[in-house]
Amino acid sequence: MDDNFGTTEDTREAAVLMNRIETALVDSPPRAWLQRSYELPLLERLGARIPGRRVVEIGCGRGVGAELLLERWGAAHVTAIDLDPAMVERARRRLARFGSRVEVRVGDACELPLDDAAADAVVDFAVIHHVPVWRDAVTEAVRVLRPGGQLVFEEVTRHALQRWSYRTFLEHPEVDRFSSDEFVEALLEEGLTMPVPAVTRFFGDFVLGVAVKPATANQGPL
Repeated sequence: MDDNFGTTEDTREAAVLMNRIETALVDSPPRAWLQRSYELPLLERLGARIPGRRVVEIGCGRGVGAELLLERWGAAHVTAIDLDPAMVERARRRLARFGSRVEVRVGDACELPLDDAAADAVVDFAVIHHVPVWRDAVTEAVRVLRPGGQLVFEEVTRHALQRWSYRTFLEHPEVDRFSSDEFVEALLEEGLTMPVPAVTRFFGDFVLGVAVKPATANQGPL
């Protein structure tokens, strides 16, 4: 394995873990179908380029996203990270058939257990909105990206979290929630670029896009 993938034993409770209702929703066949049939094709149209790349998925849950990254998008290697040890064990079992192409680890999105510039892409399937200090999670994603690498994201906005259904049945940070524009602005402030503008879906509840870390003078985009 590439030595750029470092290790750390420390995680901190920076994210709000999903409750049982949200866990059931995220782990459901309809959610997997939506990712496979709608979200991934849309992200591809927005510029996601994963085949043959070394990818980090933050908040991997039971491993459905990592499975899609390996099977559907042809990632060369996926490091799947989740704060919840129980989810990490479920993901390890689910992804065991991929052998050395995948590593599943306990970790915090705000303190990723990876070295600088370790990944060609970081993928966020609706995880960063669970982090109270979400800007720190954005900073960490940028840190572990190689120059020319991509941050591929599908995020849940403040507009969604203010809905009665979200407030009643799900658990999320109560402060510093972001709009779609605020999330994109945070990426731009970190020095990322958006070759294709991000898009909002479902009445502004979700924002999806692909942000790129500028390449060095002697390196083009990945």
